[in-house]
Amino acid sequence: MDYGVYPYDEPYARPRRRINYFAWTVAILLLIGFALAAWLGSFYIFNQPERPDSYRILQRLHKIEPPKRFELTAAPAGEFLNPKDLYERYSEMGNAELARTNAELARNYIRNYQMVRGLVPYVVGRYKIVAARELGPGDVFTSGMVALTNAVDNGELLMEHLYPANPEALPLMKQTLNVGLEIKLERSHDISSVIHAERLVDGRMMITAVPLLYGSYTVTRGLGTFRLEPPLSLNLAAGWPLFKAPERNSIEQRYAEYQKKAAVAQGRPISIPGISPSATPPPAANELVRVEQAIPLGTPPTGRVVAKNEKLANPTPPPKGRRWGKKQKLESPPPAVTPAPVIAQKPSAPKATPFTVASAATPPNIPAATPAPAANASNAQPAAVAQAPSVPTATPVPVLPAQPVPADASNVALASNAGGGSWKTFPPGRMPLGRLIGTGDLRDVAEHGLAGERVYLKGQFVVNFSDANKAVLRPRTKLTEKMLHFGGGSSTRIIVEFPAGYVPPRQGAEVSRDEQRPYEITEVRKQADGQLNVFVREIMQ
Repeated sequence: MDYGVYPYDEPYARPRRRINYFAWTVAILLLIGFALAAWLGSFYIFNQPERPDSYRILQRLHKIEPPKRFELTAAPAGEFLNPKDLYERYSEMGNAELARTNAELARNYIRNYQMVRGLVPYVVGRYKIVAARELGPGDVFTSGMVALTNAVDNGELLMEHLYPANPEALPLMKQTLNVGLEIKLERSHDISSVIHAERLVDGRMMITAVPLLYGSYTVTRGLGTFRLEPPLSLNLAAGWPLFKAPERNSIEQRYAEYQKKAAVAQGRPISIPGISPSATPPPAANELVRVEQAIPLGTPPTGRVVAKNEKLANPTPPPKGRRWGKKQKLESPPPAVTPAPVIAQKPSAPKATPFTVASAATPPNIPAATPAPAANASNAQPAAVAQAPSVPTATPVPVLPAQPVPADASNVALASNAGGGSWKTFPPGRMPLGRLIGTGDLRDVAEHGLAGERVYLKGQFVVNFSDANKAVLRPRTKLTEKMLHFGGGSSTRIIVEFPAGYVPPRQGAEVSRDEQRPYEITEVRKQADGQLNVFVREIMQ
């Protein structure tokens, strides 16, 4: 017996294998390369969704949202360019710069303009339809119609205007979008964004535009109204533009022959494609215009006519335990309720109709607007606040017959609320008594409502959009509040309405309002996504 052997050792154990460090090194390097490739690939895919393969991968991962419908007062900040400005901007770009610009334009549209550097280019002006066809699976937009147009006052610019819609609206769209129909895009009604620009062989420029409002359209002498819908997905593999070169050349040849025959028949000079006429083109007899659904008026708050020197009062204060009493100022006793409600309104405000197209003469079957009786200023003044109209619901609009327009009505445009209203304004600090709040208390107002009282808004704001008589403001937040998401300023939108004769502040300006010069709140609406739309009006002289 061998006493030198340890009893726990196995005399017949297999020898240990040597570790292959080279193989492990290769495996680790491959894993590092795979992780690096995945990291770089994620940047490539998420930062360039305009590429067909990236868009397809993001769709499968459910990391991209379909295009959404914007409101006129909530559209992205942009600049409005006429045909001359559009041609000068994109024709001066080189091929590489134009390719980068097109990628950025498509990327902004796919991202619903959430991360936009600079201003979004919007199209305005008059354009005449050269051809229109139905969209199919071989196009970027797979449902709806697209119209190829020429700028009326600039023959160097072409535009293909997209009309995405459901298949149910196609029959009416085919009857409406005819050759020769004029499309008039105005700043106060239309938000058509440029999503592609193409340089043609002959030096002309062709842009692709899509309306971000996806509204309802009709013609001044048409048969009905059709409504656009945002596309559910895009077929980016089809490529831009939608009218390819062979199809566009054949369309322009047919349109040139059509113009020649029409000019000879009417005795007019023959127009040459690509050359603008010297004289200003006359107004079109028939135009494609966007119409807006009527906004139902809300239930008016109970009010009363008070004497000139009588103070306005607040209703019963809210129950205890809420944050309402923290920033209340200018309090008054509750008012006496009377059975006769009074609403402050414009002296000549027209009644709302389902679809209205303004014309030179009053069309038949449309009731004329009757001016409201003005109150006697020497004895009494209207004291109740007019409520702002409620946001229209997203239910589909039925196809309604368009009202006929007289034959001599040449200057036709869409009815608009531009121009400003008329209401009483006050010197600084002399407005009626009410409750003064800041932007942090707006969510409480959205939950409880105005309750028939006067509520004033103070704070510092930045002008996001400015129009003829309206402006859209955003609360100005500090850097710490923005990083820590205090105050909810990014999800609050202030829509200010100015009286007639007032000039709204320019876009990008900063506005500061205190207890001496506040805005008067007319309504606060809270959307499903938490967005607050605060409607106020200017009451300061």
